[in-house]
Amino acid sequence: MIITQCNIPGPLIIEPEVFGDERGFFLESWNAAAFAQAGLDLSFVQDNHSRSQKGVLRGMHFQNPGPQGKLVRVVAGAVFDVVVDLRRSSPTFGQWTGVVLSAANKRMFWVPEGFAHGFLTLEDNTDFLYKCTSAYLPQHECSLAWDDRDVGIQWPLDGMQPKLSAKDAAGVPLAQVQAFA
Repeated sequence: MIITQCNIPGPLIIEPEVFGDERGFFLESWNAAAFAQAGLDLSFVQDNHSRSQKGVLRGMHFQNPGPQGKLVRVVAGAVFDVVVDLRRSSPTFGQWTGVVLSAANKRMFWVPEGFAHGFLTLEDNTDFLYKCTSAYLPQHECSLAWDDRDVGIQWPLDGMQPKLSAKDAAGVPLAQVQAFA
């Protein structure tokens, strides 16, 4: 597997080794020993799967307390996946990075604890899968405003209005977020 550092310390783009021929392909999406050898000694407690139509924006979510690390990937369709550093002690606090994840490129994205996470679907019927290091705690779920000008995420909206849940539309600006230490 190839692991690429992002412009913010912590998040990683992971490209698994893909074996393919005229019949299709095979890849390992998770192997605890291989990931540990690559420096990602992770333990997951929950797997999630969402399906979204083009233009759906989910995020920017985080839990505090009870932060989750997430290993995310797309198995059908495509997303623009984004994280925002919410670690106050980090020199990159409030900065974002993003990557296109798709069924075609087979990339995965590691989202460490201490980051808000979200994505914009770029194709209809996009299936997004993610493994979490801690359980979902709805009482501690928070949403950073997806369009906070202080963060300045450059979503590839191409003139479309994103489809948001009520919770995501009510996200708070970075200045009001209960950040991590």
